[in-house]
Amino acid sequence: MNNQFENFLNLSDIDLDRPIYRVISFERLLEIFENNTNTLVKPGKWDDPFENFILKSKFQFDDGSLVNIEFSDQYYAQCWTLHKASDAMWRIYSSTSQGVRIKTTIRKLAFSLADGENECCNSRCFIGRVEYLSNPNLMKFANNALRGLPTSQKFANTLLVKRPAFKHEREVRLIYFDSGEKNKSDVYAYKIDPNDLIDQIMIDPRLSVTEYKELKERIKHETSFKGEIRRSLIYAPPNEMVFIFG
Repeated sequence: MNNQFENFLNLSDIDLDRPIYRVISFERLLEIFENNTNTLVKPGKWDDPFENFILKSKFQFDDGSLVNIEFSDQYYAQCWTLHKASDAMWRIYSSTSQGVRIKTTIRKLAFSLADGENECCNSRCFIGRVEYLSNPNLMKFANNALRGLPTSQKFANTLLVKRPAFKHEREVRLIYFDSGEKNKSDVYAYKIDPNDLIDQIMIDPRLSVTEYKELKERIKHETSFKGEIRRSLIYAPPNEMVFIFG
């Protein structure tokens, strides 16, 4: 584990061992175990047009000249959530009801990326909690985000702000800066041991008990996962109750 990694953004020491979750397709789960990789994407691939808007903007110097940030397209990120049980996350990211939710911690996820970067980890690897800002505060943040000496951490911070409409997501983002020759790929994959990173697999709550058991057996036989496999119960009816009147 890379003890030199420092780039925990908008996070306290207490937060680092908090569980975080990510809903993915069953096919994506198989890819993780088959390739032993975790994959980040360029923010431009996300649906929200406001994503990465600061790095895509022009910046004005004191003399009035405008400049683009040449390496704005060299950042990659991956979204996780602090939500343990969220109907919205299942419906958005498991549209076919065949998805699974993987669980890890903020610290484990950060070190899974930083460990491969050695002495470069603090200039390339970041993890942080997203802040949800009103439009005025978002513009204020944008105007102040890159003041002073520019650093990769300052640029990474610009990927940790969103509008209040997305507050329900409670996002934590893993961020990587490709500081080498500009990568033309929309994805960045790095090597992991899936059993070290993933603590638990949760199966979509909309599946029947029979379907859940079938998918659980597939996970056992088609991956090397050694941890706990469960079925989400967020849609399970409450236990029978007796109410007394009078």
